[in-house]
Amino acid sequence: MMRIGLFLLTNLAVLIVFSIVFAVLSRVFGLSGVFGAGGLNYTSLAVMCLVWGVVGSMISLFLSKWMAKKSTGTVVIDVPKNGTEQWLVDMVARQAKAVGIGMPEVGIFDNPQPNAFATGWNKNNALVAVSTGLIHTMTPDEVEAVLAHEIGHVANGDMITLALIQGVVNAFVMFFARVIGNFVDRVVFKNESNSPGVAYYVTSIVMDILLGILASAIVMWFSRLREYRADEMGAKLAGRDKMISALNALRPAEARPDTMPEAMKAFAISSGQSQSFSIAHLFRSHPSLDDRIAALQKLH
Repeated sequence: MMRIGLFLLTNLAVLIVFSIVFAVLSRVFGLSGVFGAGGLNYTSLAVMCLVWGVVGSMISLFLSKWMAKKSTGTVVIDVPKNGTEQWLVDMVARQAKAVGIGMPEVGIFDNPQPNAFATGWNKNNALVAVSTGLIHTMTPDEVEAVLAHEIGHVANGDMITLALIQGVVNAFVMFFARVIGNFVDRVVFKNESNSPGVAYYVTSIVMDILLGILASAIVMWFSRLREYRADEMGAKLAGRDKMISALNALRPAEARPDTMPEAMKAFAISSGQSQSFSIAHLFRSHPSLDDRIAALQKLH
């Protein structure tokens, strides 16, 4: 639940910042394009929310590789120092060529738990990184499958698609939060002036939080879907048996604590999902390993 909470808080922080900035600009500069004699201008509001939502997500996307390196301590392999590093670079190069994308940066981060992630703002400027735990505990065939899974994320354009979905979802949340805020302000609190009252701003912020939590379920649904697609690509590039073996090797081990930063777990190949279903399942970034293996076993 800590991982889920931190993800939601990060996204809600964007919405709350928007609420505060929007409130200040409305009070200080009037924002006559959004509020007029007839109250809220829905067209202007929709445009503003879309711009804020998408631009915020795009900024996060462009900074994703830099933030991933800093948060995980990933060291990029510029010049391989040993046979293992050379093998990793060569394997990624072969797989990238097979799917027709540019050579990603290849890195290693210190984490005793076997894990890996891919990020970057486009297919030809990505980063694929693996943990020290993955290198030390998995067989070469399993590491090959994990790399193929991450290359699948890059080739499928998952990073930019996820950012766009998050941006559009945020835009809808911002828009409807303010529509509800306007309704409460004018109908419940009987504000008949051309300017929004305090009730508008308070309600908008509260609805940003509530709608933001509900909207996160949509983003997490896509995140789970992209894991299945990346597993399928991993099976295509490395072989289904290797991909299944790699997923089995990712099962959480209490003896190897996972030090992957919470903000990066949605991008990792494993986030320690349990099989049981609950409301929290709607907010999980990954399907359970059992579900992923079952999906691979159905492939022909």
